[in-house]
Amino acid sequence: MSQLPFIAVEGPIGVGKTSLSNKLASHFELHLLKEIVEENPFLGKFYDDIEEWSFQTEMFFLCNRYKQLEDIDNKYLSQGKSVIADYHISKNMIFAKRTLHDKQFHKYAKIYDILTIDMPKPNMMIYLDASLDTLLARIQMRGRELEKNIQPAYLEQLSQDYNDFMNTFEKMNPDIPVIRIDGDQTDFIKHQDDLTAIINQVEDYLKKGEVMQ
Repeated sequence: MSQLPFIAVEGPIGVGKTSLSNKLASHFELHLLKEIVEENPFLGKFYDDIEEWSFQTEMFFLCNRYKQLEDIDNKYLSQGKSVIADYHISKNMIFAKRTLHDKQFHKYAKIYDILTIDMPKPNMMIYLDASLDTLLARIQMRGRELEKNIQPAYLEQLSQDYNDFMNTFEKMNPDIPVIRIDGDQTDFIKHQDDLTAIINQVEDYLKKGEVMQ
């Protein structure tokens, strides 16, 4: 079986990105890159007052994800070792476009372009999506204190932003396979058959040689 150098799992808040990344990392023996979330000192304040704390929150995420990817590139990807991440660096722009004012976003986008111009890019994407009810239920179930004030309207807008992003991503990157998973119909935590189906999809792409080496 071909090795998969860099796979990214993406989707809106609460959809199960980290859980799936953990399971695939274990199955395919990939190094797991997990995004820093709870360590962000601004995130709780952000959910309380998005307008006031959006720039600080997004800059923290951008700088930390940049550092993570830089370390991963030096320690793993450049050494030919496979990696799976529970995020794609482009998620920064999804959130920034939704939360920042025009002047802030213009500054942010310039910094983003500078930092990511030579960053490693995933060569396979797994996109998890789910309805608002499912996302809210899973957020409540995992019980993170900093997420307790997430507004349903914000989450619904974010979910649409993700769908728009993925539609554009597929058009702009026809050589990068995207596996879409309906989180309303699939529960890879409770049902082994659902997890096996996802694993089989990934293996099919690998066997076909559709992932860049």
